[in-house]
Amino acid sequence: MKTKTDHPSLSPALIIVMAIATGLSVASNYYAQPLLETIAQSYHLSVNQAGFIVTAAQLGYACGLMFIVPLGDKFERRSMIVIMTLLSAAGLLVTASSGSLWMMILGTAMTGLFSVVAQILVPLAATLADPAKRGKVVGMIMSGLLLGILLARTVSGALATMGGWRTVYWFASALMIIMALILWLALPRYKQYSDLNYPQLLISIFRIYFATPMLRTRALIGCVSFASFSNLWTSMAFLLAAGPFHFSEAKIGLFGLVGAAGALIASRAGQLADRGKAKTTTRYGLLLLLVSWAFIWYGQYQIISLIIGIIFLDMAVQGVHITNQSVIYRRMPQARNRLTSGYMTSYFVGGALGSLISASAFSMAGWTGVCVAGGILGLLNLLIWLRGQHYEDNGVTA
Repeated sequence: MKTKTDHPSLSPALIIVMAIATGLSVASNYYAQPLLETIAQSYHLSVNQAGFIVTAAQLGYACGLMFIVPLGDKFERRSMIVIMTLLSAAGLLVTASSGSLWMMILGTAMTGLFSVVAQILVPLAATLADPAKRGKVVGMIMSGLLLGILLARTVSGALATMGGWRTVYWFASALMIIMALILWLALPRYKQYSDLNYPQLLISIFRIYFATPMLRTRALIGCVSFASFSNLWTSMAFLLAAGPFHFSEAKIGLFGLVGAAGALIASRAGQLADRGKAKTTTRYGLLLLLVSWAFIWYGQYQIISLIIGIIFLDMAVQGVHITNQSVIYRRMPQARNRLTSGYMTSYFVGGALGSLISASAFSMAGWTGVCVAGGILGLLNLLIWLRGQHYEDNGVTA
């Protein structure tokens, strides 16, 4: 497989542009979370029905990861990225103009499907980066991604307070259209020439996945980690909107800033992975993720405990995620989009499952049920890591 590019390196400015584009694209899937209570009232929905809006976004994203992202190993990436950004904007417009729950779900799923453009940008950055700094670059781009997920809640809550929940989607679609133009102007043309046709590309994902135990372990860890993340954020709006807090949409959205602090702290994980400390980062990240649920549970009584728990959880999830990607990108550079597809499909399937688990747990047992589910997911992740860590490359030290 030959590779052709007219710009083989990454400038600091281009890294920032790619990080912002990654954050904006993935944020499109999360604007709804602080608005679920308002949307539920607007359409007369139950908690479970409202939670399905988040699930639709995650499932759309998972489908995009499986069926669209692998094409990055075959087609010119700048054109792909721009077209997908515009199609994601179109999905936001459908949601903004929706007159029923099902039209909103259609727009949400469409946005999720094409917002996987973020997962074309990440392996492109890894490919263009200096190998000695690849983990650092991936960490910066992934920080943009997680900041997009978290700050989406803050922006969403503020805009909804000013102009209603539909304003959020009109504004977001405009941002995505502007971002598409910037990406067209800033990104280098880059194409990998592959003899594989589309069915062969898809089949090769499964071959790589089943032939690489390390990838399977990292994918399962990512899956369960993001399930924990979604478990928290899907139901938190219901906790904070009810007594004793009675927070507004804007105040609920501000909790995204708390999570963003954890994400920024975790961005150093990529540099540690570059220095061969991936196992250490993973081990302590998973322990921190488990511990965070004790603080989150007590957060129903003391808001400061909830804030501490959110910082710990987001720091752990982001640190483990950056480490996972830094490790898997060392394998098969010519198939980074397919490696991304296999890993990130598992990751966002975990997100969708976490949303379903959260909505059901909250309906059955309130915030305590959500936290018990989070603790179980944390223990499961540690067991997966203990079972699979011996598959790591010899260069990955403890």
